[in-house]
Order: sequence, then C-alpha cells, then structure tokens
Amino acid sequence: MDSPRRHHRYYDLILTAFVVVLLCSNFIGAGKAAVIDLPYFGTIPFGAGILFFPIAYFFGDILTEVYGYAYDRRAVWAGFAALAFAAFMAQIVIALPVAPGGYMANYQHGLETVFGNSWRIALASMFSFWCGSLVNSYVLAKMKIWTKGRFLWMRTIGSTVVGELVDSSFFYILAFYGIWPTHELIQVALAQYVLKTSWEILATPMTYWVINFLKRKENEDYYDIHTNFTPFRVKV
Repeated sequence: MDSPRRHHRYYDLILTAFVVVLLCSNFIGAGKAAVIDLPYFGTIPFGAGILFFPIAYFFGDILTEVYGYAYDRRAVWAGFAALAFAAFMAQIVIALPVAPGGYMANYQHGLETVFGNSWRIALASMFSFWCGSLVNSYVLAKMKIWTKGRFLWMRTIGSTVVGELVDSSFFYILAFYGIWPTHELIQVALAQYVLKTSWEILATPMTYWVINFLKRKENEDYYDIHTNFTPFRVKV
C-alpha cells in the first residue's frame, strides 16, 4: 500500500507555473521557426518555443528532485489536460461563424493561421512531452538513488539530455512533417535539442538555488525507492 504524502506549501504554485509555461510554449512559440546568426555556424533556424519549453523541464527537475517522481507525473497530466482543453476550444472558436466585415475576415484568417494547426501541435506535444518529461523524471529519480543524492548537476543535465532527445525526436515530426520542408524540420529539431540541453546547463546555478530553497522550506528531499513508476496514474 502506498504511504500517504503530506501537503506542501509550494507545490501548487510550481504546478500552476508549469501548466502556464506548457501552454505558452505550444500556443505562442511552437509554430514559429525563427533564426539566429552565430559566429562560425552562420544562420541557424530554431523553434520559438525554445523561449518557454526548457522552463517546463526546469520545473520537472525541481518537482522530481524535491517532491518525487509521482508529483512530477501529476503535473505532467495536469499540463496535458490544460493543453487538450485549450486545443479543443481553439477549434471551436475557429469554427464559429464570422461576423461580416473586412476586419473580422482578416481576423479569422489570422486565427486560422495561428491556431488552425493547434490540434496537431497539441497532440504532438502531449505525446512527445509526456514521453520526454516522464523519461526525464524517471532518469533523474533513479540517478538520485544511484548517486545517493550527490552530484545534482549530473542528475539534472543527464536526465535532460535523455528526456529532450525523446521529446525532440517525436515533436517536430508529429507536429510539422508535411508542413515544413524536411531539411528545415531536421535543422530545427537538432538546433532545438542542442539549445534546450544548453539551457539546462546554463540554468544549473538557478536550479541549485531553487531546489535548496524548496528542500529547506518544505522539509522534503524525496527518494523514489519504492515508487510505482507507471505513467498511467495521477495519484501521489
């Protein structure tokens, strides 16, 4: 029988922030391919969702390290539910009859351009992030046991390298194959993977600070020794 878990002061705030970031990454940034000019590398395309998406993995590392795998799993399912609802409502809004007038006609065209593919982006994100995030959390939880709580930087970076590989391998193919040119799709996916992983490395000092703060305030430092790692549950 699973042992009861106590209430935490900051978990709900982190879960809410996680859901907001997940929605922003999919509905604001995911559909745009931007470019950046780098010395020696030239012009590199990348998905604008990079501005948001690594923060979701940042929260995932924090949730797993402090509260345990089950709390991160619940946050992932909450994010998926919010994303599914937002995608469904986007299609409803697009399908509503348009009021007469040039302004509304242009506005409808803009909605269809920005949100018309939202169902596909949402499904791709739900699958790829579900896989990637839970793999990230699983690897971090297991590494915490193997390292006996030492080398936090190795756990956060190592789990992100694996989780982001799974995530990036699925998302862009499922969301944009047949819409973007194949060569651009591959370039963006590779650039996204490198940028996301690099972001995790650069964010390591902040990760340390937040995790140490929460462990101290929550009086919690959970080890997933007897955890049921099935992804198909929300119970903690």
